[in-house]
Amino acid sequence: MKQVITSEKKPIMLWLDDIEPEALAQAQNLANLPFLFSHVAVMPDAHLGYGMPIGGVMATTNVVIPNAVGVDIGCGMCAVKTSLRSLATAPLRETLHEIRKRVPVGFRHHQRRQDPALMPKPPQGFRLKELPVVCREYKSAQTQLGTLGGGNHFIEIQKGSDGFIWLMLHSGSRNLGFKVANHYNRLAIDLNRRQGSSIPTKWQLAFLDINSQTGRKYLAEMTFSVEFAYANRLLMMARIQEALRVTAPTVNFAEAINIAHNYAALEKHFGTDVIVHRKGATRAQNDEIGIVPGSQGTPSYIVKGKGNPESFLSCAHGAGRIMGRKQAQRQLDLKFEQKRLEDQGILHSLHRTKDLDEAAGAYKNIDKVLDNQKDLVEVLVELQPLAVIKG
Repeated sequence: MKQVITSEKKPIMLWLDDIEPEALAQAQNLANLPFLFSHVAVMPDAHLGYGMPIGGVMATTNVVIPNAVGVDIGCGMCAVKTSLRSLATAPLRETLHEIRKRVPVGFRHHQRRQDPALMPKPPQGFRLKELPVVCREYKSAQTQLGTLGGGNHFIEIQKGSDGFIWLMLHSGSRNLGFKVANHYNRLAIDLNRRQGSSIPTKWQLAFLDINSQTGRKYLAEMTFSVEFAYANRLLMMARIQEALRVTAPTVNFAEAINIAHNYAALEKHFGTDVIVHRKGATRAQNDEIGIVPGSQGTPSYIVKGKGNPESFLSCAHGAGRIMGRKQAQRQLDLKFEQKRLEDQGILHSLHRTKDLDEAAGAYKNIDKVLDNQKDLVEVLVELQPLAVIKG
């Protein structure tokens, strides 16, 4: 931990010393919530979000805040170690071509619904028809299962410090999670207004009582979205493995590491049952294996949690932005960003000015992020990018 701020009702523990003022103001809002438990934890990749900083972790008693989970519910990482020791440029290019044939990216979906057996089951105690948003979006979600999306979502082929080729992807719950998040945030705003909540609307932290009907339904639909995101990543990874087998027919694969970093969960901390909100933060229980990705063209890491209670057993979920998307497109130099990728021999997805929002220059230094959380995780494998697909 780098510093503790004690000026608010509850402490703010920060694993960085260069937080942007707007993100700090959001953390201060969290620290003054009447139902906040213990303290706010801010991870080293933190930056401005809606209501709560991305890279923030907080626990609450008896309430859940949709904006403290975010719109891409269940967004997370999946990584698989292969038996390959190397992959030359020609088969690497062919593998990328085969992946693009199998995995829709950006706004594209599958033309046909995917196998319904791959869809999650409703959480215990609920039937599908009792989940209004999931029920409404169910058929559409079947065409989104196994699709990447856009923004900072990616597929990457990497060379590990362990000597093996790895496959990695970053994706979430697609339009399903977005619809669930917005639906319940609107309900929370309306309920808080009618109940005369003391929390300022401008904080964007409307909440739901977890014992209310609406709160229970949000938790159920959020859980379904987390499981959908998990299934989405597994299906994409299976298709990526199919693509790699075209160029490397005898390749074998280890078990997938599949983790989320946008969700709320009932957990016990400091002897109390609380709702832990991780918005752009990864769970890091003692010896738990996780993934901390870098930006396009920088290393990613397989890590092992140290179970630090002060972070609510959490760590960073990635490098974290230092520039907004439009700002990056205006200020970064396309040729410079392309050259630093090409100098490393990386097959990249940085082709036009509009792609600069996902250039390495728009993100924090991943090595500094790792250095700031040495008390949260231990690095197991460093993964250098060889080829990148983005939406």
